[in-house]
Amino acid sequence: MDKSLGLIFLWICVGHMAHAALMEKLANFKICADKDCSYVIAMAKALKDYVASDCRYINLRRGQSIYVFSKLKPVEGAGVFWSGSVYGERYVDQMGVIGYFPSNYINETHAFQEKTVEIPTTDMDFFCV
Repeated sequence: MDKSLGLIFLWICVGHMAHAALMEKLANFKICADKDCSYVIAMAKALKDYVASDCRYINLRRGQSIYVFSKLKPVEGAGVFWSGSVYGERYVDQMGVIGYFPSNYINETHAFQEKTVEIPTTDMDFFCV
């Protein structure tokens, strides 16, 4: 019985990993409040709706508050993306989900961290599950 439960567990884990994907890097460096990108840099408001194109991104709704955790330094010719999490009682289902969004869809309303650090991005920054 224990062996069959172990096989079922393994099958479930492998099945979920089959849906994971390493996506193209959006940038080689990011700006954060600390070396772990664990603190909020700024608060922002969405200027217009944005529909996420894949699992690296988050949906935004006009007027929605956003905690900004990092700002990607774009490679030449790429768009400017920031990472963050939405906030608000109306968006409880999305709170805590961190993803990227185009910086031109938001307005930074309050800077929490004036002093920032630039660190390299990793493959895990762009990993989709």
